[in-house]
Amino acid sequence: QVQVVESGGGLVQAGGSLTLSCVLSGRTQGTYALGWFRQVPGTSREIVASISRNKKSIEYGDSVKGRFTISSGHAENTVVLQMDSLKPEDTTRYYCAAAFALYDGKAYTRESEYDYWGQGTQVTVSP
Repeated sequence: QVQVVESGGGLVQAGGSLTLSCVLSGRTQGTYALGWFRQVPGTSREIVASISRNKKSIEYGDSVKGRFTISSGHAENTVVLQMDSLKPEDTTRYYCAAAFALYDGKAYTRESEYDYWGQGTQVTVSP
């Protein structure tokens, strides 16, 4: 089984920054495509950002483009989400996900494309 563990959430004022990190452990098999999602209660999870298995493709959700940056961590199967210019509407729980990807160069954006999920980390942005 593969475990997905997020860290780095917290409370920040509007306009501030936070960095989220995610690491895979357990019975990993090679390199995974990784993504960040968020979910407001009562709605489905939406893509925040994703990166392909070969690190060459990146996708962002429309609401975070220009403010958030996804990048690979130093170790294999780690990913970092740098969140700048945070807004109160960014407040919610953020989830890291891993896809045992069929295609090296595809950054997956749909919840159904991911195989493993973390428990999430809370991000709260005060006005």
